[in-house]
Amino acid sequence: MKRNYFRMFVVFLFAASFTAAAKGQEPDRLAVKVPFNFVVNGTTLPAGAYQVSRFSENDLFRLAITNVETGSTVMALSSNVERVSSNQAKITLERAGDQRFLSKIQTAAHVFTIPVSAPALAQAAAKASPGSYMTVTPESGKR
Repeated sequence: MKRNYFRMFVVFLFAASFTAAAKGQEPDRLAVKVPFNFVVNGTTLPAGAYQVSRFSENDLFRLAITNVETGSTVMALSSNVERVSSNQAKITLERAGDQRFLSKIQTAAHVFTIPVSAPALAQAAAKASPGSYMTVTPESGKR
């Protein structure tokens, strides 16, 4: 009889772990591959694969941007967060001169606006032609 209870307990634990894993998926997480260097909060990040997620579940305004290859993380503070009903996750980079600045992150649940320093934009724009916007979508296999 004790053996049956133990087996039932193990099966319950196994099922509970799958339920927790399924509910643990964050809607504010995305994987994206950026083919060029870009600037976040004054820090230039190299081209590569990045994981974007909220810094903590309780704080909607702070995001962690982690380089998949090196494991280094940069924190981005959004100035505005809006709910979104679109499943089109993407990041938007503002281009000034030869530099690209992260200005917006859209996940499955929210759009995060990242403020870009006006002096940094002006300095980068002074080096080259007028600015433009560029959008990068997540890697297809990592949603």
